[in-house]
Amino acid sequence: MHLFALIPGIWLLPIGDTLRCYQCTPDNLGKCTPTQRECPSETYQCGASRLISYEGGSKIQNQEFKTCFLPEDCGETSVNFGLSKSWTKTQCCNSNLCNTQSVPDSSKTPNGRQCFTCDGSTCDKTLACEGNEDYCVAASGGTITTLKGCVSELCSASNSFPSHLGKISCCKGNLCNSAVTASTGLQLVVVALVSLALFS
Repeated sequence: MHLFALIPGIWLLPIGDTLRCYQCTPDNLGKCTPTQRECPSETYQCGASRLISYEGGSKIQNQEFKTCFLPEDCGETSVNFGLSKSWTKTQCCNSNLCNTQSVPDSSKTPNGRQCFTCDGSTCDKTLACEGNEDYCVAASGGTITTLKGCVSELCSASNSFPSHLGKISCCKGNLCNSAVTASTGLQLVVVALVSLALFS
């Protein structure tokens, strides 16, 4: 008797389906026409993402796009070397075609933390970290020169940075990325490469 009551209950359970999401990748002019796509599997969510890069205090890149994202790709990351900064935020949702909104601009509000940054041949200047930049970072070796600054929790993921950036070390605490001498920085190039790593 119980078996007959169980069968209709199982039949009425929802069937797992993949989501349909808007997809929009900007062209060379930064514009895109949204289309719809089916996500590859049930683990994906719909999302809208925004990437902003700054150089010398000026915004040099501002791109928005929409597609299917894995849950671990949703959130906010920031890499700030003082003269250059790269920030991305991905907002995700769990229903069909829910990724209609644009992602708001980044927070440039200081959060009270400070890290050392490089300016020319020295790395003894302090940098006020912003938004969710809770870690200090130092990158040296590889195909780059020494770079220092603030970074978000992105630092805790070992595969977040491309291998050609050399040795990456992160620490939590004011000015924990010690002031040392450095050779001339290639900050704009590194921020662009980190930006690519965030979206790969």
